[in-house]
Amino acid sequence: MASVRYRVVVKNGQKSVEEIHKVVVHTFTVGDVEDPEIYAAEPIWKWQQSDEGKFIMENAVEKPVWQRHLDPSQYSYRYAIVAEIEKKKLSEFYLRWGKFK
Repeated sequence: MASVRYRVVVKNGQKSVEEIHKVVVHTFTVGDVEDPEIYAAEPIWKWQQSDEGKFIMENAVEKPVWQRHLDPSQYSYRYAIVAEIEKKKLSEFYLRWGKFK
C-alpha cells in the first residue's frame, strides 16, 4: 500500500511543495483470539519504542494508524501500521532501516 499526495508549505516566506507518502511501515500477526486488539497492543507498543518506531512517530505528518485484516489461511489477524511521511524523511527511513519487508 502506497499513495502520494502533495502539500504547499511556507517556510521563511517562501512557498514550497512537499511530497507526502502514505506507506506501511510495520506489520505483525496476532493469532485467532477473542479480542485481538488486546493482544495487538504489546507489539504496537514495542514497535513504538524501537528506533524505527520512534523515527516514524517523530517524523510522521499525522499520527500513524493501524489496520487489521483477517487472514483466513493462517487463522489469524494481520496488522499493518500506516504512516504519512514526507519524501525526504521516508528516504532517510529506508536508508537507515531498509525498505519495508
